[in-house]
Amino acid sequence: MSKEIRGLLGESSVKFDYWARQLHLLRLLRRYEFNRNPNILAQQAAPANPPARPPLPPQLPAPPGISPPSLSQSRGDPTAMKQLHKQSSINARRGDEEIAASKPSPYSPKALKHPRSLPRSIHYLLREQRLLFVLVGILIGSSFFVLQPTLSRLAPAEARTLIPRSFQASAGLPGRDRASAVVPGFVHGYGRVPAAVARRRLRIVVTGGAGFVGSHLVDKLIARGDDVIVIDNFFTGRKENVVHHFKNPRFELIRHDVVEPILLEVDQIYHLACPASPVHYNTSEVYGDPLEHPQKETYWGNVNPIGVRSCYDEGKRTAETLAMDYHRGAGVEVRIARIFNTYGPRMCLDDGRVVSNFVAQAIRKQPLTVYGDGKQTRSFQYVSDLVDGLVALMEGEHVGPFNLGNPGEFTMLELAEVVKETIDPSATIEFKPNTADDPHKRKPDIGRAKEHLNWEPKISLRDGLPRMVSDFRNRILNEDEGKGF
Repeated sequence: MSKEIRGLLGESSVKFDYWARQLHLLRLLRRYEFNRNPNILAQQAAPANPPARPPLPPQLPAPPGISPPSLSQSRGDPTAMKQLHKQSSINARRGDEEIAASKPSPYSPKALKHPRSLPRSIHYLLREQRLLFVLVGILIGSSFFVLQPTLSRLAPAEARTLIPRSFQASAGLPGRDRASAVVPGFVHGYGRVPAAVARRRLRIVVTGGAGFVGSHLVDKLIARGDDVIVIDNFFTGRKENVVHHFKNPRFELIRHDVVEPILLEVDQIYHLACPASPVHYNTSEVYGDPLEHPQKETYWGNVNPIGVRSCYDEGKRTAETLAMDYHRGAGVEVRIARIFNTYGPRMCLDDGRVVSNFVAQAIRKQPLTVYGDGKQTRSFQYVSDLVDGLVALMEGEHVGPFNLGNPGEFTMLELAEVVKETIDPSATIEFKPNTADDPHKRKPDIGRAKEHLNWEPKISLRDGLPRMVSDFRNRILNEDEGKGF
């Protein structure tokens, strides 16, 4: 009995499992059909002639190696049923995505504007008199550049009335040079600096800046708007040469000997600290008593290394050697200028140089002293020409050396005659024995400076000498004997 019951129960449980699986399969099929067509329930309740509906999205293909199960295959096969369920889920998800993509988006991109046509642009320019305002602006801007050169030519003559008398007296310069030295916005020989030209202000050191050449260089640098620091021990320089800058906030004076170190942060250094006159030291340039005439920068010179004038000759040559060694070995940016005879206001009255000697003697009614036979030749450049050459060299890209001098050549007798014509035609000439190692000829070849620096002297001896005479006469009559202090 127990065996029969157990047999019936086992058989019934097998049948129950079978029908349970069949019911589950019908549910899956129903869900599969619903996923394929979500409107199936609505179709059953719809009228006989329903409206046309959009086609259903295509069914996803089966994964590789798996064929979609049929109803007969799926019955009694759990693996087939799982595969059918998975495929139905994928198809349903894909259908939802395609339905969402087919719906129009509530937002649409803004249409791009077409570029404005030329007639519309012209119409915009002509409307409300805009073209008139543009033309007026162009006219105002161009008038500034048209009128500026005329104002520059008129400025030096008008500026004399603007210079305080105290500045004129302290500077010790003739009227023409005083305007160039003390009026801001003027550069010696160039007139007013245009306001439209902008440049970075530099901080510059000028050693020997209270001397003859250095003080004129300071005037030019201050006039163009730079900050200038003058270092001078007043061995041959004079405070009177720079006193007109004492109230300028861009000027600074330091009493110091350049033999001793000094630490300053600057952009440029003009090293002009050297007593260049026979009274203090024997003088000559690096060429010595040259055998080449005129002298080019490639000429090595003819110098007696133990002569009475050799200290200055060899000192200049050594300075050039050290500068080039620092340039090649340490990468220091240097410039080398070879300065020829220079004259002008602020020279020491009795420094032993030929131009200052002749001018001072003629003003004092003394004979003009000529050493030797007077046939030695020299070339003389006005100080403003030298200053322009130094600035052009510093601002250029070439190391040098460059000859800076006036190629106009004069014998000592010719120079004496020019001085007599300018100051006192009745002056006499006195001959004395020549000094040792005195160069017989001195004339620079400035072709290299013309080519690379675009520089050449502009003021002739006959034009520059009267300016120097005016300065010397003023100082001599005021009993300033130019002791160098």
